[in-house]
Amino acid sequence: MNEMRAVAAARCDGMRITEYLRREMGISVTLLKKVKYGGVFINEENVHMRATVREGDRILVRLPEEKSDGIRPIEMPLDIVYEDEYIIAVNKPRDMPTHPSKGNSLPTLAEGLMAYFDGSFVFRAINRLDRDTSGIVIVAKDAFTADKLSSQMKSFGYSKKYYAVISGIPKEKSGVIDAPIERVCEGNMKRCVRPDGKRALTEYTVIATDGKERSLCEVTLHTGRTHQIRVHMAYIGHPLYADFLYGERIDGESYKLHAREISFTHPITGEKTDLYSRSDFEDDKKWIYDVR
Repeated sequence: MNEMRAVAAARCDGMRITEYLRREMGISVTLLKKVKYGGVFINEENVHMRATVREGDRILVRLPEEKSDGIRPIEMPLDIVYEDEYIIAVNKPRDMPTHPSKGNSLPTLAEGLMAYFDGSFVFRAINRLDRDTSGIVIVAKDAFTADKLSSQMKSFGYSKKYYAVISGIPKEKSGVIDAPIERVCEGNMKRCVRPDGKRALTEYTVIATDGKERSLCEVTLHTGRTHQIRVHMAYIGHPLYADFLYGERIDGESYKLHAREISFTHPITGEKTDLYSRSDFEDDKKWIYDVR
C-alpha cells in the first residue's frame, strides 16, 4: 500500500490537513514526518501541512519509497503461518537470526523473505525473536501497516503466548511474575530484575514434566521486555533449560523457547487476528507426566 486515499466528510470542513491525516486517516506523527514534504495532495495538488481541508476534498497520501539495504535474497523453505495484502507471518525456526547483523554469517529470516518476494521487499519486522527462539514473526508489507502494528504492540495490544522448557519442576504449577527488568549495566545485553527497571508481567502454567529435571510451560507475556521470559523464569529459580545466559550452559544443547500464539487487531480490516504455530519440542516423548 504505497498510496492512501480518502474523501473529506462534512465534519472535516475547515480542518487542518495535519489534523485530518491524524484523526481521519490514522497516520501517526512518525509517519507524518515522512510524508510532509511532497507526499500529501488535496484534489491532485501537492500541499503544505498548513493547508485547510474542505468537504468533498479528495485526499491523497503517497508513502515514501523505501528499500532494505544489505539484505541479500537467499532461497530457503518458509513456514508461512499467515499472509494477506498487508502482512506476512512466518514460523521462524531455531538457530536462525531474524535479520542480518555484524559478525553473523548464518542465513536470516529477512534474507529468506527477500528471496520470497524476488528481491523487492522492505523488511519491516514487528516483533523480533532471538536466534535460538523459534516461532511467529510478523512482518508488515508497507510503512502504514508497520506503523499501526508497531503502535499496537507498544500499547500492549497484542496477546502473546510462548512454550518454554524450564529447569526443574516448580512447586507452584501456575503463577504470575510481576518484577521490573533492566540491563545489568550499560552496554551489556544481559538483563536482570531491578527495582529501577521497567515493569514486566509474565504469567506461566506448567503443562507437563519429565518427572526429573525439566518442565514444559505455557507462558503469557503481558508486557514485552527484552529477554523477559528468560529473566523471569531465572528469577523464580527455574531458568530455561540450557540457557547459557541466565541458567546453565549445556554442551550441544540450546534453550527451547517458542512464540506459539499471537493475537492482535488487524490494522486495516479491524478484525481480531489469531495466529498459531506448533513448536518442534512440545511433542517430545520425554513429557511423560501431563499436569494439565
